[in-house]
Amino acid sequence: MIRPSDRVMEIEESPTLAVTARAKEMRARGLDVIGLAAGEPDFDTPENIKKAAQRAIEEGHTKYTAVGGIAELKAAIIGKFKGDNSLTYAPDEILVSSGGKHSFYNLCQAFLNPGDEVIVSAPYWVSYPPMVRLAGGVPVIVPTDESTGFKMTAGAMAERITEKTRAVIINSPSNPTGALYTPGELRAVADAAVKKGLLVISDEIYEKLVYDDGNFVSVASLSGEIKERTIVLNGVSKAYSMTGWRIGYGAGPAELIKAMTKVQSQSTSNPASVSQWAAVEALNGPQGSVGAMRDEFEKRRSVMVKRLNAMEGVSCVMPEGAFYAFPEFGGAIGKKTIDGKAIDGSVALASYLLDEAEVAVVPGIGFGNDSHLRLSYACSVDNIEEGLKRIAEALGRLK
Repeated sequence: MIRPSDRVMEIEESPTLAVTARAKEMRARGLDVIGLAAGEPDFDTPENIKKAAQRAIEEGHTKYTAVGGIAELKAAIIGKFKGDNSLTYAPDEILVSSGGKHSFYNLCQAFLNPGDEVIVSAPYWVSYPPMVRLAGGVPVIVPTDESTGFKMTAGAMAERITEKTRAVIINSPSNPTGALYTPGELRAVADAAVKKGLLVISDEIYEKLVYDDGNFVSVASLSGEIKERTIVLNGVSKAYSMTGWRIGYGAGPAELIKAMTKVQSQSTSNPASVSQWAAVEALNGPQGSVGAMRDEFEKRRSVMVKRLNAMEGVSCVMPEGAFYAFPEFGGAIGKKTIDGKAIDGSVALASYLLDEAEVAVVPGIGFGNDSHLRLSYACSVDNIEEGLKRIAEALGRLK
């Protein structure tokens, strides 16, 4: 028997991708599955971006590029940081990769040594802990809950810092909770990290999707001292509905970016050339589609959260950003299905809802909280209303 490596055996498949694959398989069998699981906008990529990609093909931009990205895209990213975040970067402080996930993977491989600890607040994006482990690192989890708005405090972080701690991850707005850190909250966490000589890893992929007149602030913009110890991770997937184009980027200290580029040079090499030219247009071109998508997500958010909070035994904090709700299903955990199967956690509950209600959601255990489910409102209002109606009916059949 051929046995995979120990490091691969220690991690699990992404739960979001697993649920999406199972839902697709059920649809292929003719079942009317409503997807509230996928982490991608349901809007098409804006037309101007698609046309830019077509031009790139016609003009022959279909060859290898520099490992870290074409100069035109780096310039567009630098312009974006300056215009949106009042941050100044040089080309050697930018790395373009094949999606935001790839950027984080490169960082872990380039920065962590075996035994190094990384502070991760829970609920967390499902891939943070596995990618830290794949690099030999140790994720140190800081639990949060509704009482803190699902945000890590500087005090809670400081309690978990040891001589092995090397970095702390901030994800604002958050996947899966939609939590948005205020400037004061960011500064407190960042100051504590800088004081201990830690790297601040700021995942800002949902920066454009903030609601209720909320104010997104990049942690790197708070001071020069913080910026020197921060790497910002971002991309075009969410804001421009370009998930399949696979373009993410990182910005930070030149020495660290150089190390990440070295990792990328020995793995994937450059991101797809045509996708890079499409991303240039996304960042430099008209931005009206971004606001239009954001406004629609805000409407859908209100519908979803209102319906969730109307269900018996369910509670949901209003997300401040991204396009997910992370409701607590404490009233369902511990119950049984009609045929006697126990709902002993989020995996069992999500499986029950997929089988019984034909609604795909993601178990909260993958995000570090087993009494919650993640639901995406990156789908139509009709699907949201029908999906939640089915969920409420299925919950009512539990004993």
